[in-house]
Amino acid sequence: MGTGVSSTGGLLDPDGAMERLAQWKGRINQLAAATEAMSGRLQELRVTAADDNGLVEVTIDSTGSLLDLRLGQRIQRVAPDVVARTIMNTISTAKQQLADLSQEIIGETLGTDSAAARAISERVGQQLRDAHPAAPDDSDEQYRRW
Repeated sequence: MGTGVSSTGGLLDPDGAMERLAQWKGRINQLAAATEAMSGRLQELRVTAADDNGLVEVTIDSTGSLLDLRLGQRIQRVAPDVVARTIMNTISTAKQQLADLSQEIIGETLGTDSAAARAISERVGQQLRDAHPAAPDDSDEQYRRW
């Protein structure tokens, strides 16, 4: 009476099972190495962005945190609310660039075929693109008192 499983390479074949286990372990090791490489590259990321008018230049780290803010000489001739909006918009631009670079690194290291890689890429992009603080609104009473 047959079990429907061949004697070579079937579910009950110890040699076949060991081979499949070794292949699975190899894939896991490759994924772990790729994930470590991705993490290292992402942690090293820094993005610098400047506005088109030369008022502001910002540098952010891999988390989108502000590392450096440089103000050009022209800010002396521009209203403070314009400078504030320009700073916020430039930070937002830098975060967009960071999200794009991060997603490129994820694709290069983990590939685009994996559901996990796609999920990580989407999550990183979402966090960076949605995390920028809104620029103050001119109608905000506290903001106008500055």
